Amino acid sequence: MNGSRILVSTRKGLFTLTRDAHGAWNVGAPQFLGTPVSLTLRDPADGALYAALNHGHFGVKVHRSSDEGVTWEERATPAFPKDDEGATLKLVWALESAGGTLWAGTIPGGLFRSTDGAASWELVRPLWDRPERKEWFGGGYDKPGIHSICIDPRDSRALTVGISCGGVWITRDGGASWTLNATGMRAAFMPPEKRFDPNIQDPHRVVQCAARPEVLWAQHHNGLFRTTDGATSWTEITNVSPSTFGFAAAVHPRDPDTAWFVPAVLDECRVPVDGKVVVNRTRDGGRTFETLHRGLPGTHAYDLVYRHGLDLDPSGERLVMGSTSGGLWISEDQGDSWLTPAARLPPIYAVRFA
Repeated sequence: MNGSRILVSTRKGLFTLTRDAHGAWNVGAPQFLGTPVSLTLRDPADGALYAALNHGHFGVKVHRSSDEGVTWEERATPAFPKDDEGATLKLVWALESAGGTLWAGTIPGGLFRSTDGAASWELVRPLWDRPERKEWFGGGYDKPGIHSICIDPRDSRALTVGISCGGVWITRDGGASWTLNATGMRAAFMPPEKRFDPNIQDPHRVVQCAARPEVLWAQHHNGLFRTTDGATSWTEITNVSPSTFGFAAAVHPRDPDTAWFVPAVLDECRVPVDGKVVVNRTRDGGRTFETLHRGLPGTHAYDLVYRHGLDLDPSGERLVMGSTSGGLWISEDQGDSWLTPAARLPPIYAVRFA
């Protein structure tokens, strides 16, 4: 089923697209209609679907489906200990699964794990209790948050997490110990003496090549970064047109030199450059980029693509992208051309091949 089904999480519900025998994409009936759905996940272990909902004043909820989304059951929600500085869950910002463990990244910056299908959650205290956490701060939100969880396909105990704003952290023992690995990243928004401090970096999205897990890409607040040594050091990629600002990123599952990004103007003006929705693609590790636009809006377009608004299927051929304006586009040829399977969706938070 991978690559033939897409889960679209929006401000007003979850929409599922399926691909028929003729290659056409069809939109099914919405689920959780009217409720913001932050993220969805298909667990590769048992095929279960998970959806993180954000009811605002009424809080965050997690639901699970074991029948392809026909019915949903409310499960436990990650919760911080009551004595932890009054920390209150605001958002589930990342969901990943491997090796029988479900991982959730949250705002504020907590990492949780579940080994019973979200019937219960455990806060990963060794990361939460790091003294460096006191220096983390919010980017687009008031509190810092974990938005990227990369699980090494060779070892499900090896995780890389991206934090806004708190840099990149790595564990190789299932969360028992952590190291800060953001050396080489640069935060242009900080005073000169703090710009290269690894603990205050703002990687908007971190993605990992499945075939070469030591290669990761980061769409940072003020640029693009790449590492080929497992995040021991990062290299900034510059002189990319039309912009190096953005939120979303994707990397080819087998080719670590091929990656995609969705550029915008800058933090103070979160719209496409010149009102044109485009996708940047590199095939040579960031030395050169192509700007892809065939089938994308080219005039008066003001769509922003969030961190989880771009996804690549396991084949490395098919991409899906959704925007804050409700735009949804699919490419069958690595981004060379795009089609629009559905129009007038609610603002899109996340897209995912399932």
